[in-house]
Amino acid sequence: MTDLSFLDPVEDDLRRVEAVLGEHPPEEHEAIGLALDHLIEGGGKRLRPTLVLLSAHLCDASIDQAILAAAAAEMLHTATLVHDDLIDGSLIRRGVETLNASWTPAATILTGDYAFARAAYLVAQTENMRLTQRFAETLMVICNGEIRQMFNGRYRANALMEYQRRIYAKTASLIALSAEAGAILAGDRPAEEKALRTYGEEIGTAFQIVDDVLDFVADEETLGKPVGSDLRQGLATLPVLLYVETDLGPSAVRHVLEGERSSDVVEEAVQAIITSPAIDEALTMARQHVDEAKTALDGFPDSLHRTALLGLADFTVDRHF
Repeated sequence: MTDLSFLDPVEDDLRRVEAVLGEHPPEEHEAIGLALDHLIEGGGKRLRPTLVLLSAHLCDASIDQAILAAAAAEMLHTATLVHDDLIDGSLIRRGVETLNASWTPAATILTGDYAFARAAYLVAQTENMRLTQRFAETLMVICNGEIRQMFNGRYRANALMEYQRRIYAKTASLIALSAEAGAILAGDRPAEEKALRTYGEEIGTAFQIVDDVLDFVADEETLGKPVGSDLRQGLATLPVLLYVETDLGPSAVRHVLEGERSSDVVEEAVQAIITSPAIDEALTMARQHVDEAKTALDGFPDSLHRTALLGLADFTVDRHF
């Protein structure tokens, strides 16, 4: 069983975050409220709010402000998922039906936009200008990353560098923001802010690498989509790139990356990667990023919350394995 003890120090705080996420402005349309409740209740482990809260405790920041920032981080994450699911055509996420499975694209997009606006409203309630600015910058990075994936996600020269840029934008940027939020709220803590940001970037990178591995090794029921879904769309993730580095001749994997989409070739390519060393190599790289994340916390004194952050780092690579 995966160790989730890193949640224990902020359990009460997380309940307050859930209460904020469950609030609905009086002018909010009922359909939007129901949709957001559905999406938020189907959420995962609340990784991003937990990071905000742990970093706030670590830096002695205002927990009242941190509650709002944590809710904003989760709402921003929810908004990105709404748009991601529509872009990818996903009908199931974490075993729960996505919004676009039953709504029109227009209604889905507008609900995602509303969630972005709601996240901006929540972070503005902290009355911390720097944190609000960082939220806006991160949203620009995320949107730019989605466009980058659309135009640059296919295999090409410098593919590994492009992959690193893409996963920073897609995943690591918001996790890094969540991790540094506590130091920002504490005010004038440049060294702590930098350390926590580095920690967040490293575990965010590890988190996405593990997601890309799970796309091959998890079962379809867990994934909510076909195994090897990214490769089936021609998207070059780390296991694919590591495989191609050592497979220099013609192969099913290369054929798929070049546009071949017949079911037999795709299945052969997926199985080739699953049974290759690329999976273990990718996991090794993810663990290296986790080690770097832990090192970034060396400057903080031992505490319950530092220990929790170390445990959360381990969780990013241990989940589902």
